[in-house]
Amino acid sequence: MLPAEEEKDLVLKCLKGDAVSQKKLFDIYSAKMFAVCMRYASDSDMAKDFLQEGFIRVFQKLEQFRFEGSFEGWLRRIFVTTALEFCRKQVKSIEDSGIDNYENIGFDTKIIEKLNVQDLLKLISSLPTGYRTVFNLYVIEGYSHQEIAKELNISENTSKTQLRKARLVLMSKIKKDK
Repeated sequence: MLPAEEEKDLVLKCLKGDAVSQKKLFDIYSAKMFAVCMRYASDSDMAKDFLQEGFIRVFQKLEQFRFEGSFEGWLRRIFVTTALEFCRKQVKSIEDSGIDNYENIGFDTKIIEKLNVQDLLKLISSLPTGYRTVFNLYVIEGYSHQEIAKELNISENTSKTQLRKARLVLMSKIKKDK
């Protein structure tokens, strides 16, 4: 992360169309934003598409950044929104996934402590799109079920159900792999 003044200078140069500065901005933030994209994508190719589309939008909307608050937070919001737009298109109905056989899974929460970040991300990326999207928005991004419902055009109850099912599927997969 850059010091605030250096970051502001970089953004101002990008606004003037300076290609070297645009590349530098990409180089500085692409790894972090790729990690955000991976949480919503089912594979790395999809995440790369989100990353590319996200940076296109960043440079299109850069003039809207007002230097109030975190630039990285502003970037993150663009990448999450980019991924959500794709998910909305992909998920015709995230309500019916037919995964009701996970109801009575016993689970030792200490198992999750033994997982490394890569294994956990791999498990999350294996979730169906609806489950993965709601899980990421609620658990990682801190959205409320009301906000998720609005973003995905679903009911709050659907959001809650998708989160519950996502957790059950994750617990089942973790337990199976242990």
